[in-house]
Amino acid sequence: MISAEAACRRRSGPASVVTMLVAPLLLVLFVPFSPSSGAQLPNQAKAKDLPIATNGQPFPWDRMRLPTTVTPLHYDLAIHPNLTTLDFTGVVRIELDVHEDTNTVILHAKQMQISDVFLLAPEGIKRLKVLEYPRFHQLALLSDSVLIKGRKYEVHLAFAANLSDSFHGFYKGSYRTSSGEVRVLASTQFEATFARGAFPCFDEPAFKANFTIRIIREPRHIAISNMPMVKTVELPGGLLEDHFDTTVKMSTYLVAYIVSDFKSVSKTTQHGVKISIYAVPEKIDQTAFALDAAVKLLDFYDDYFDIPYPLPKQDLAAIPDFQSGAMENWGLTTYRETGLLFDPEKSSASDKLGITKVIAHELAHQWFGNLVTMEWWNDLWLNEGFAKFMEFVSLDITYPELHVDDFFLAKCFEAMEVDSLSSSHPVSTPVENPTQIQEMFDDVSYDKGACILNMLRDFLTPEAFEIGIVRYLKRYSYQNTVNSHLWESLTNKWYSGDELDVRAIMDTWTLQEGFPLVTVEVRGREVRLSQERYLKTDDPSPSEGFLWQIPLTYKTSASNTVHRFLLKTKTDFLFLPEEVDWVKFNVDMSGYYMVHYAGEGWNSIIKLLQHSHTALSGNDRANLIHNVFQLVSIEKVRLDTALELSLYLSRETKIMAVTQGFGELVPLYKLMEKRDMKVLENQMKSYIVDLFQDLIDQQEWNDSGSVSQRVLRSYLLLFSCVRNYAPCVTKATQLFNQWKDSDGTMSLPVDITMAVFVIGARTPEGWDFLFEKYRHSLQMSVKSRMKTAMAVSPLQDKLKWMMEQSLIGEIMKTQDLPDVVVSVSKNPHGYQLAWDFLRANWHTMIKKFDLGSSTISYLVTGVTNQYSTREMLDEVRSFFGSLTEETGSEMRCIQQAYETIEDNIRWMDKNLPLLQAWLDKRNRRVSHEDL
Repeated sequence: MISAEAACRRRSGPASVVTMLVAPLLLVLFVPFSPSSGAQLPNQAKAKDLPIATNGQPFPWDRMRLPTTVTPLHYDLAIHPNLTTLDFTGVVRIELDVHEDTNTVILHAKQMQISDVFLLAPEGIKRLKVLEYPRFHQLALLSDSVLIKGRKYEVHLAFAANLSDSFHGFYKGSYRTSSGEVRVLASTQFEATFARGAFPCFDEPAFKANFTIRIIREPRHIAISNMPMVKTVELPGGLLEDHFDTTVKMSTYLVAYIVSDFKSVSKTTQHGVKISIYAVPEKIDQTAFALDAAVKLLDFYDDYFDIPYPLPKQDLAAIPDFQSGAMENWGLTTYRETGLLFDPEKSSASDKLGITKVIAHELAHQWFGNLVTMEWWNDLWLNEGFAKFMEFVSLDITYPELHVDDFFLAKCFEAMEVDSLSSSHPVSTPVENPTQIQEMFDDVSYDKGACILNMLRDFLTPEAFEIGIVRYLKRYSYQNTVNSHLWESLTNKWYSGDELDVRAIMDTWTLQEGFPLVTVEVRGREVRLSQERYLKTDDPSPSEGFLWQIPLTYKTSASNTVHRFLLKTKTDFLFLPEEVDWVKFNVDMSGYYMVHYAGEGWNSIIKLLQHSHTALSGNDRANLIHNVFQLVSIEKVRLDTALELSLYLSRETKIMAVTQGFGELVPLYKLMEKRDMKVLENQMKSYIVDLFQDLIDQQEWNDSGSVSQRVLRSYLLLFSCVRNYAPCVTKATQLFNQWKDSDGTMSLPVDITMAVFVIGARTPEGWDFLFEKYRHSLQMSVKSRMKTAMAVSPLQDKLKWMMEQSLIGEIMKTQDLPDVVVSVSKNPHGYQLAWDFLRANWHTMIKKFDLGSSTISYLVTGVTNQYSTREMLDEVRSFFGSLTEETGSEMRCIQQAYETIEDNIRWMDKNLPLLQAWLDKRNRRVSHEDL
């Protein structure tokens, strides 16, 4: 990308078309500009305090957020991308509402050339002076006469810029056909602050307006946007101009348009909405599943929210170059190809689950986020937490065979991972600049948001919760909201005489960071309760002063009934009707908190799991596994207690409990792989294989069973092959050789392909064969599995080459670079290569993926979170400490990386001797039993 100044020197592309569009206004160019002595600045600031514009004059606004003196009502936007010269020109006319007398209009524009700026006032057309302040991406349009409160005006701006080289704004993309031809497209990604890079606008979510869009294109392309096309006009020079219907009132970040050669397939919902899936021509035959899912889900939301979807159509487009997973642009949702394309012959059960969830997420946004939008990005969770939560609510009803409940807890565990650090942030937290805003798109906003909503729904009952959110959506349609609006809607005035203060409860979960650890001690019939913040740190001070209102649930050995108790104070107690053998709090982990069972509590639970684990649900068991190992980190529980609990896993079959067992045990040896401690590392690996051996041996090498059974099969076979479990390696080697001998034409069961590919990628010949198949495959899910298998190969030269190729972006897509680098970093043969690569290419990557983005955060934490030595901590601190604020030094993910490594060091120092002793003792016990 080039600066605004450079764009002025390089104004290339179809200028004649823009001239044609603005010709009637060019007649008034002779009107001179003369500043009025009575001109008012929106913030009445004194000139000496003001920032300096690019021309050296004072810029009349000194804040990151725009003033509310003037707001947009309607944008008339004409845009012409040139896919040969890779730039675009355009004209925007913005109808304004003036709320205070002013002579200044402040709006956003980023890295574009601005020209032909006019005011269309009741008294005629006037030229405006333009000042630019690139640091805040702001333009000031200065009028020589006052814009009067209550009157309507229009501003007109022509603009030109290059198509972005990144994945945001109006950016260029490309794909390669099966014959090797490279085809170019242009598409948009405006959330959070990138609409300003595509056209001048008021680029904040509260400035909602209507948009009428026209796109100029060549006949070989099509254009799509938020609304249906109403007509196409032929222009001189063989160009076409598509006119789209006017949108509903919406925020700038939801505007979208694509110019491409995509093909589409369509169906109509029961409510009469046309659903279309767009994809590159050679992949259009992989769209049937997504089309049916979108129809079913849009109909579900229409009924569930009791508000008709307000647009006549909903397009879903699979974009070949796309940084995030998907984007909820109103009427034109965009996706990675892996998030939308499904081949029944080649895609796995987890592909189906993932695609359905991402469509459910984006379509939920059409109400939560699009119809009702957060006032500002500090409450992003009102969009993202809800959409994440609705994935599970909607699929539980529309696709019961997917068993999405089996996967919800993982979201809460992931959120707790970052929320247990002192660098975490409240769900609702102040943000101002674009980097801070980007950082809000994290596990706290999405996953913690979803988990606290799930807790509230369980507490209020699903029926009361649904009534409340429908009330919220109806009350605030086409408006912007803050946290309290949601809590008011969920506080049911007619619920009971004793009104529940939802806001008082939920403020404790959204306005303070972290989560509570509830300690439970049973003494006869009395249960003593206390709460504190769960925090992984040496310093106890950050955990002081935290108090939550916790909707506790529990069950006991005496009763399957779920009992409830709202813990509002630091300590409290409750009485059981009778003495019990065990008590389990946080039933099915419906609450976002951890539980420590003091006294004999953990011993009674271990006894229960060893003798009768099915007395508790699979989710309860997963919850206990998670809690006991996390409590080792803060020295509430000894490691040998957690390991004794893990022994019951040899009889476990439920996916959430099995995967959580892996999730707690595997990281222990992953830390050792990056140290020189082969003996203990191999002992730990053997323990895990032994623990799950019976379950692994039960797995068939086919695609039978439910979605959960199939996902679990893929997981277990992959693990056992990576861990060199002989029966698995033998079978996978045999299958890979047969597949290779058939030149890849042999049909492998989809669920076992990862295990087969991983074994095949261990030899140079196998790796090269896999890469050739990767290059030519049109099945995105197959390519994804091949890419992962190649990245876990022990062949270091291949790993390095893969990362380099992903950065170049020709053979392997740059959008896949983060996954490749993080996969290599987890590879015991590649972790140093990944760290070196991250440092060497840091500046390229932050430009491509954007500072503060979840992608950069994923790279930083993903590459460093398995380091556990002071030497590596020093190395990480040295690199990130050398950065400036402009290159990322202030990003939260860097603090998270430091804290995680420090926690790993503490864990290893404290627990390695205990782990060694426990494994030695177990080996002696097993040997004795064998005799």
